[in-house]
Amino acid sequence: MTEIRQHRPLARAKTLPAWSLLAAGAVTGGLLGAGYGLAKPPTYTATSYVIAVPTDKADSSTALGFAQAYGRVATQLAVLGDAQVWAGVPVKTLQSSVQTATSPDAPMVAVTATSSRADLAADMANAVSRSLTVHANDSKDSTHVALQTFARAIKPAGPSSASASVTGLVGASAGGLLGGLLLLVRPRRTTEETGRPASVPSPATAADVL
Repeated sequence: MTEIRQHRPLARAKTLPAWSLLAAGAVTGGLLGAGYGLAKPPTYTATSYVIAVPTDKADSSTALGFAQAYGRVATQLAVLGDAQVWAGVPVKTLQSSVQTATSPDAPMVAVTATSSRADLAADMANAVSRSLTVHANDSKDSTHVALQTFARAIKPAGPSSASASVTGLVGASAGGLLGGLLLLVRPRRTTEETGRPASVPSPATAADVL
């Protein structure tokens, strides 16, 4: 009797309809994803742009090369040390929140900052761009390339992070996929578990075999 009782939950699980695992996985994943989206604070992103301009003693290719170099040094301590004063945040915050990007075709540097505050994201991007411009123009007599502000970062109107509805949809998709995988590995019912008697060969069949 004990052995039979222990196998009853497994038998019930095997008799569940196929769609129940998919539905349960999708609902559970959707709830978890939506909860994560609601619990995580929103993230705001702001980007400013600076452009390298050649002087009379340089050309566009020289400006392009220096733009690549300025993009690499924009997040160095020499630049962030001055930027922290204008942004009002520590250097460590700038190091973890500011990224730069350059283009192989245009002498431009994009400075992007992320923060849980929309105004702070714009302030950090503008502060790093300003500090980079000052440092670059201090040596423009030797580099023959000046750095100028192309576009200031503005306060973002909305968060750049995914909303709760998006994370909920992602969670539902992942949960449904997991339910489908469990459905594939679920043991199939045997004739003994379904209560159907095992087939017995007929006398004619047995005679044919002999």
